[in-house]
Amino acid sequence: MFRGENKVTLDAKGRFAMPTRYRDSIQEDANGQLIVTIDYADTCLLIYTLPDWEEIEAKLSKLPALNPVARSVQRLMLGHATELELDSQGRILVPPNLREYASLTRDVVLSGQGKRFELWDELQWVARRDQSVKDNRANATLPPELSSLSL
Repeated sequence: MFRGENKVTLDAKGRFAMPTRYRDSIQEDANGQLIVTIDYADTCLLIYTLPDWEEIEAKLSKLPALNPVARSVQRLMLGHATELELDSQGRILVPPNLREYASLTRDVVLSGQGKRFELWDELQWVARRDQSVKDNRANATLPPELSSLSL
């Protein structure tokens, strides 16, 4: 389970060091193999272990290809999915086209989201986080799925 906000740095080649607290789990669960793709809803990247991605990929592949919204999500997420592997120093190389999509600069945030990570440019992460807090405070009505949670 991936949790928490981790500030990491991209080097000149577009690599970042996966925080050590996640490395053993990624090695054990996925033999160091990850998938990165774009988020269809936000300007960030999604990173999954290979086994978790294969479940998502199967679900996406079953969406109705004649539905334009479903087809768009398939095109974006499946079409940009790229295999990654932790190197011997625990680093990941983010492909240039995906770095460009997410406007990643030197300072990035790796946010644990349960079974996946989100990778954000740090300035965009802060802006999105602050906007989400503002929006949530302005709209006090919770969706039904959240109203039963005791936080």
